[in-house]
Amino acid sequence: MTTDTIVVTEAKIHPDAVALLAGYRLVYTGAKFGQDELVALCEREQPVAILARYGRIDRRVLSASPRLKVVGRHGVGMDAIDQEAARELGIAAVAAIGSNSQAVAEHSLGLMLACARRIPWLDRRMHDGHWDKAGYIGLELSGATLGIVGCGSIGARVMRFALAIGMQVRVCDPYIEPSTLPPGVVLCALEELLPLCDVLSLHCPLDDATRGLLDERRMGLLRKNAIVINTARAGLVDETAIQQKLKAGELQLGMDCFAVEPMAEDSPWLETPNAVLTPHIGGTTDGGLRGMAVGAAENIVKHLKRPNI
Repeated sequence: MTTDTIVVTEAKIHPDAVALLAGYRLVYTGAKFGQDELVALCEREQPVAILARYGRIDRRVLSASPRLKVVGRHGVGMDAIDQEAARELGIAAVAAIGSNSQAVAEHSLGLMLACARRIPWLDRRMHDGHWDKAGYIGLELSGATLGIVGCGSIGARVMRFALAIGMQVRVCDPYIEPSTLPPGVVLCALEELLPLCDVLSLHCPLDDATRGLLDERRMGLLRKNAIVINTARAGLVDETAIQQKLKAGELQLGMDCFAVEPMAEDSPWLETPNAVLTPHIGGTTDGGLRGMAVGAAENIVKHLKRPNI
């Protein structure tokens, strides 16, 4: 074992990732920690790498250890890492691309079905002693139109799920060539896509181009009672605007990521109807957790073993 240290911003990671990092000393933050605590830990331990699951890897953290060479993201979202600061400091910041794609795609489909058939609402009513068979009408997804924004590793899986159950699929992605899409799948601009959607599913990264992508005006382009699914990043959706749409009965929502996490006791989400909410666990399956941890560990080892780094 070397004396080189890797800080892991979590209480534990998958054993297969630990095995890949066996030549290094691993120091864990635990699952809950403050930003000052993370900076102090990096100053004290002088890590050569950070395996980042929780917390913000900002300039203070990146600057705390002159020995730091790489930040391996436990997952694919990079918005919690100051990538500009990392570039300036010569530190590699790498996502575990594709590591949780199947898990997140399955969760997206689960939220879609839960909203379409109002499964959580029916379950609560049943447990309260009600029998709401009379007057209940669910949405049949076969034949409905799904709009996918961002058709990368996750979005492409959601597309295949949707096609398998008979949905019509429209895709918005500036990096996709129409010829690469399956027969019957149409590439659309966002403004063209929204009015067509019975279901809209977001699978794009959060950056300057996509922040606030689904704002109040664009929500107004959606069909009445359309289902919005967001298993990507909270900043893609204007939360205040969509809460108003949900309260007015104009939309339904399946949401796995929020501007404030964990949810505060006075969060407006607690009183928001027509929404199926989950606590940012889209990628948290046995396969997803292993994939994210192993992917991050592999990226770290690859960068640390590069010559002249």
